[in-house]
Amino acid sequence: QVQLIESGGGLVQAGGSLRLSCVASGRTLSAYAIGWFRQAPGQDHEGVSCITSAGTTNYADSAKGRFTISRDNAKNTVYLQMNMLKPEDTAVYYCMATTWNARGLCLLNPVGIWGQGTQVTVSS
Repeated sequence: QVQLIESGGGLVQAGGSLRLSCVASGRTLSAYAIGWFRQAPGQDHEGVSCITSAGTTNYADSAKGRFTISRDNAKNTVYLQMNMLKPEDTAVYYCMATTWNARGLCLLNPVGIWGQGTQVTVSS
């Protein structure tokens, strides 16, 4: 089973940027569709974005135009570049394997066990 480790979170002012990293250990990441999810205090996990092994991406409406997901299979890493951050983006961010549909589009359906995550805090 692939183990995913998130990093890159921090405290940033509204309008700022962060880049999150998701590194895999134990197994190559290239065969998996990987998604980023987040959980704000008192709320359920929310899908943010995902990317297939072929590089096809999908974004939640809240992330479109501001966030960019990418992957570097040579580094066994998936990234989430977050720009124009808003206070409502404050949450713990997790990466997780996801499912995909018959058209090859990844879906924001997490598959696995949540890891430690990385905290993102956006101040107003």
